[in-house]
Amino acid sequence: MSTVRRAAVVLVAVSALALTACGPSEDGAAGGPAAPTATPSATTPAPAKPTAPPTAPSKPSTPAKPPTPAKSVPPSTDPDYDVFPCSTYDLTFTASLAEPTTSSYLLKITNKTGKPCRVIGHPVVTFVGLDGHATARGAAPGIEEAIKLAPGQTAYAGLMGGLKGAKSKTVSSIAMTMETDSDLKQVPLKASTPGFNVSDDNSVTAWMDNAEDALSL
Repeated sequence: MSTVRRAAVVLVAVSALALTACGPSEDGAAGGPAAPTATPSATTPAPAKPTAPPTAPSKPSTPAKPPTPAKSVPPSTDPDYDVFPCSTYDLTFTASLAEPTTSSYLLKITNKTGKPCRVIGHPVVTFVGLDGHATARGAAPGIEEAIKLAPGQTAYAGLMGGLKGAKSKTVSSIAMTMETDSDLKQVPLKASTPGFNVSDDNSVTAWMDNAEDALSL
């Protein structure tokens, strides 16, 4: 073989190899360049919708309690619990001369009603036409020990006049109201006391259940 022919064969062989190397791959055998493989794009997820907080279950309504019935107050076992202090509306009143020298009088009250009342403290004695009143003489029993004046029953007190002097005066009547431990307005009861001597020595005892004790203090 000539040198020229040998060179031509080698050139053909080299060309064939070059075409083989540059030829399409199996993936592009169907023709045309192979489509680039698509890379999935990162999809941004939509923001999650806020979830409403769970609603607390409503409490069942509690039925209203029925009102507690008022307790009945048992009646008092004290038979005198409803016996009130005597006022002048419950009584009649008189005064009688007990000792002329000292112009002392015995005061007397009588329950004119149909129910009992309590006689409290000292009589409140004032002098008609003059200011002032007789001073309380001696202690009076407490309300628990006070006289319970039944209908028609009587209580007594002693009114001391004292000796006549340059400053003393005389009155022909006195007025009396009762201690009641209340603001009850009373109508004063009057009694005749001819020549009663009014001085600084006037005093009156607490109510007693008998005349002798009322004049002995």
